[in-house]
Amino acid sequence: MQEIVQVTMAEFKIMKAPGQIVTLGLGSCIGVCAYDSIVKLGGMLHIMLPNDAMAIGGVVNPAKFANTGVPLLIKELEAQGASRFRIEIKIVGGAHMFSANGQESVFNIGTRNLEAVEEACNFLGLKIVAKSVGGNNGRSVSLDLETGNVYVKTLESGIMNYVLLA
Repeated sequence: MQEIVQVTMAEFKIMKAPGQIVTLGLGSCIGVCAYDSIVKLGGMLHIMLPNDAMAIGGVVNPAKFANTGVPLLIKELEAQGASRFRIEIKIVGGAHMFSANGQESVFNIGTRNLEAVEEACNFLGLKIVAKSVGGNNGRSVSLDLETGNVYVKTLESGIMNYVLLA
């Protein structure tokens, strides 16, 4: 039986094949899926906010923020045998969940999260190979550690949609 590990908000998990890493209910949050196909090692990060400057009271969970979570995920993957030069990134989420009258919220959290993840990946020299981002619907995501495929599930107008980010 294949192991399934769940990542919750402000958390990351790393795992070798076989198995899956999943996160449920991404809204404005971003799920960062990282995978090295040679060693079949992957990880998923569920970030909530763009940067740790938004931390309240000096309490910082690095997995909560894009600018600290992405480097942490990559560091831990490399420590377990992945190569930064082989790691492919797929990102999911960044929806506009808090809009009113069709207008995006002044906070733009989904957009800001997406920009911060892209910036962190660019800074680390990581290749983003696929995205399922934006819109105003939540998403759930699963990373298959045997193939590196990312499966995205959304509910739009009462219809369940499934997308493969290969």
